[in-house]
Amino acid sequence: MNTIEAIVLGVIQGLTEFLPVSSSGHLVLFQNLFGLKEPELLFDICLHVGTLTAVLIVFYREILEILTALVQIPIRLRSAGGIANLMARDRSIRMALLIVVGSIPTAIIGLLFKEITDRLFGSLTIVGCMLLITGMLLWLTRIIRSEGRPVEQTTLKDAIVIGIVQGLAILPGISRSGSTIAAALFLGVNRTVAGRYSFLLSIPAIVGALVLSLDTPELHTQIPLGTILAGSVVSAAVGWIALVILLKVVDRGQLHRFAPYCWIVGVITLAIAWMG
Repeated sequence: MNTIEAIVLGVIQGLTEFLPVSSSGHLVLFQNLFGLKEPELLFDICLHVGTLTAVLIVFYREILEILTALVQIPIRLRSAGGIANLMARDRSIRMALLIVVGSIPTAIIGLLFKEITDRLFGSLTIVGCMLLITGMLLWLTRIIRSEGRPVEQTTLKDAIVIGIVQGLAILPGISRSGSTIAAALFLGVNRTVAGRYSFLLSIPAIVGALVLSLDTPELHTQIPLGTILAGSVVSAAVGWIALVILLKVVDRGQLHRFAPYCWIVGVITLAIAWMG
């Protein structure tokens, strides 16, 4: 792999990881359409570290607030007058709890069905069908008109449902960001909260997947360090731009605008599968 190829893969990773169009689906499509080889594991991990860095940069204030709140739980608990009041009034503590609860079903699904999804990963037919489903989910969000509930009124049941949806996004062609944000909106969560919760919830999922990837003997690489660094930096930069754009789109209630793209790519993918 040369530096230009690494940069191209970094751009693809940065765009599709956050925009609701399925990064895994695009990877399968590009591999089949242009004969691209799947990136070496170490390079792939570095690309994901790049996009994870983008999330940490965009949400650093929220992350610091959550960490500070967790450290101050004993103090805040006394001033709130009980755990129930603390959970109902403290946005940072509530968000931390929602992230923990939502991460549990994601982890269970990811561990139980990893082998099955690995076998489905190369199927263009599966990718095409899942992209059509992703497009439908995005399109249906246009009917949501209510302001939605703030984070203080977002329930643990909401978090479990969204966590399950995030777990199902291991299917190639299902957009993690698109499906989790859509699920939150369907549950009546405020648009701004839905977007931010989706990406804060992605942090444990990405970190967990990276940790599992490290437990393998396949981390050797012949790709020069400079090439890996170029792909990672581009992935982080493009991911940051894509994430900022998507959050604005969600806040404006325009998530459905990505639906036609998913449908077009899904139909193209199915056509390639059936002709091949």
